[in-house]
Amino acid sequence: MPQSIARVLIHTVFSTKGREPAFLDPAFRSEVHAYLGGCAKTLDCLPIQIGGVADHVHLLTTLSRTLAIAEFVKEVKRVSTNWIQKRGGLFGQFHWQAGYGCFSVSESKLSAVSQYISRQEEHHRKITFQEEYRELLRRHGQTWDEAYVWD
Repeated sequence: MPQSIARVLIHTVFSTKGREPAFLDPAFRSEVHAYLGGCAKTLDCLPIQIGGVADHVHLLTTLSRTLAIAEFVKEVKRVSTNWIQKRGGLFGQFHWQAGYGCFSVSESKLSAVSQYISRQEEHHRKITFQEEYRELLRRHGQTWDEAYVWD
């Protein structure tokens, strides 16, 4: 077969360092989400839904057939951190957490995951980021050590 074709959907989640909410206030959050989508697109990863709240983000994207997950997340976080820090002032201290969660998404669940991400504000009126992340890990059959999940 002379042509390589792939359609891999991923749901990536990561928080601000220390889950600090000061940086992603509502006025700036939509800009950050749009920028993250642009970062994904630059990496040939189609942004499908980007969302989140004050202390974390969710990215539903395709994964380029030429890119490893770790490279994708590293580059999105690196480029977006630089962009945020260039705003100066308090933003000069901005960082994403070191780790991330990345989960496969079935084509049949694409709409449900997209809606889940678009409803983050409503969702987090009832549940914290830590509770949400633990549930994502459980749903995807992951085990974890609480000592190493949060930074």
